[in-house]
Formats: sequence, structure tokens, C-alpha cells
Amino acid sequence: MADALEGRAPIVWPDRLRVAALPPQARFVFRGDAEAAARAGDAFGATLPMTPCRAAADDARAALWLGPDEWLLLAPPGTEDGTARDIAAALADLPHALACVSDRHAALTVSGPRAETLLAAGCALDLDPRAFPQGMCTRSLLAKAEIVLWRHQPASFRLEVRRSFAAYVWDFLAEAAREHASA
Repeated sequence: MADALEGRAPIVWPDRLRVAALPPQARFVFRGDAEAAARAGDAFGATLPMTPCRAAADDARAALWLGPDEWLLLAPPGTEDGTARDIAAALADLPHALACVSDRHAALTVSGPRAETLLAAGCALDLDPRAFPQGMCTRSLLAKAEIVLWRHQPASFRLEVRRSFAAYVWDFLAEAAREHASA
């Protein structure tokens, strides 16, 4: 399936802000108890964090805590079948749920010293690094769209959004960037 944000040129506010679409990626929603999460993390290749609203990541994989028994797993594109097979084999004797949502979401990044300001135009969260430090993630709203927001770098956020809302979120951020640039 074509990426929902394909062909969109990055929004750049020189030296202050960059909004860019991210390439397609394998995505899963995993649900299970602590034992299932530990085994799933071993099979997945990244620890599933047990601390609320935190993410664990390496260069290729990430696991974002979304709820007491729910994680969003991110992996390289094209690894859906192998990842699903590995997790299913590791959890054959434990109750769990694993759903591939690769085609359901699109992702973009908002980075730079003004990233918090731009996101604050439509997100009610306190994004100050003391309140929302690097490694923190949560579900939230950006304007009227549900997102998963993850501060994966000190001045960079990743937004996961349903494909049907991706253009809306992009256009909202573009308009907010224009307003902030002219202010």
C-alpha cells in the first residue's frame, strides 16, 4: 500500500523546525501480561518497557508502552511475517494478542528547537522536557486526530497517526508552522 504521506516535501523553518514524513515500517500492537511481554521482547529483539508511557528502542526496533498490557512495536519494513512468526512461537503457551497494523498507520517526525511549540498548537500535553522527557510516549490528540507521540530524541518527536488522518495532521502542522513563522 502506498504511504499516506508519500510525495510530501518536508516543512522546514530553517534552524528551528523540520516536519518530515517517515518511510513505511512494520508495526504491531501487542497485548499480554508481564510474562508474555518479557518473552515477546526476547522474540522481537527489543525489550517491551514495563514503565508507563516509556519506549525502548535500538537502531532498528522500538517498543512503546501504550497501556498496562499494550505496546506498539516498530520494526523494519518487510519483517512482518518473520516477526509475527517469532513472537507466536515464543508465546505458544501464553495468552496474548498480536495484530499487524503496518498499513493502518503513517508516521512523521517533528524536530528542532521549535518542535514543542509547533506541537503545542494542537496538543494539550506539557511537552517541556521536564514533563515529557526523551523516551516518553503516550496516546494523545493533535487537533482532532488521535496520535501516538514519542519523544525519541531531545528535540525530536515521532508521531504515529492513522492513515486516514495523516493528511489532516500534516496540513494542520503545515498551517501551524506558517502561523509561527510569521509571528
